[in-house]
Amino acid sequence: MTDNTKVIEIIKAMAGIIHENAQFLTDLDAPIGDNDHGINMDRGFRKVLEDLPGLEGKDIGAILKKVGMDLVSTVGGSSGPLYGTAFMKAGAVAAGKNEIDANDFIAIMDAALGGVQLRGKAEKGEKTMVDAMIPAIEAMKKGVEEGKAPGEFLKDGVAAAKEGVEYTKTIIATKGRASYVGERSIGHQDPGATSFTFVLEAIAAAY
Repeated sequence: MTDNTKVIEIIKAMAGIIHENAQFLTDLDAPIGDNDHGINMDRGFRKVLEDLPGLEGKDIGAILKKVGMDLVSTVGGSSGPLYGTAFMKAGAVAAGKNEIDANDFIAIMDAALGGVQLRGKAEKGEKTMVDAMIPAIEAMKKGVEEGKAPGEFLKDGVAAAKEGVEYTKTIIATKGRASYVGERSIGHQDPGATSFTFVLEAIAAAY
């Protein structure tokens, strides 16, 4: 079981890993995007950190919803709406819950993926964050079904997400800003898939 206090701790860890890798994420974005993914994500999570003290004692759904609203309002480009929608859809699934178990977590991740796909109209194979999210969630579902502990199935999810990031290097971007460079996007990993993997690593590290 994971309670709301642990969720706040994990969100702080997410903000930390994004901050540590902000320049790296921005550098990844330079050849195929607007050269601002890491900067924008870092700005968004700084706003999230500012607002976290006011979320102490709130249910998990309310916490996730507020994170999503902060990201939508402060992260520029496409990342704000995508990440913001992911967290808000996750929050809707967790509404009223002060504790979540492994099955709740999978439902939250499914909702986050659904939010990203709804907002970005992205499918697997288009060189977006979805290419890391889908295999990660599939791996974690398998782990939960096999009765693995959170630390184990989350590790499986991170490994699958990393494979997804590697996969994005091999394909042409057909969505978003990166699609403008066409075949020149081959060889570059997708920044959104990479930042999602960092966020999942922050969750895994908590267990």
